[in-house]
Amino acid sequence: VSLGNICRSPIAEAVFRKLVADEKVENKWMTDSAAVSDWNVGRYPDARALSCLRNHGIETAHKARQVTKDDFQTFDYILCMDESNLRDLKRKSNQVNDCKAKIELLGSYDPQKQLIIEDPYYGSEKDFETVYEQCVRCCKAFLEKPH
Repeated sequence: VSLGNICRSPIAEAVFRKLVADEKVENKWMTDSAAVSDWNVGRYPDARALSCLRNHGIETAHKARQVTKDDFQTFDYILCMDESNLRDLKRKSNQVNDCKAKIELLGSYDPQKQLIIEDPYYGSEKDFETVYEQCVRCCKAFLEKPH
């Protein structure tokens, strides 16, 4: 989960989908991404995010949506990109009865210990590539741990 759901979280979602498909475990995972804010609801990911994914042979049809109360009750994990998203999600989860989701930073799984996945929106193509590489490392490590 990220602030606007058009850069980081759609990249993470697409990367995770590809990894579970490659491992043939799609039936074990329900994967989605969402925004903390409602700024971009209904929008496709940023063109630079789509281009970055395409360069790695990954397509996505994701459209931005805002995180819902149901998400906290349905998903086992809600993985987010930075501390402000983590704070916002924890605050939202406190308003939900029977929240079952474990809310964590995706970066907490990074073997290279890059805890925060910075928003590349105001950056360059290279920043999108950095986000992609972080997502690959974190998603692989997350998948490898026992659940």
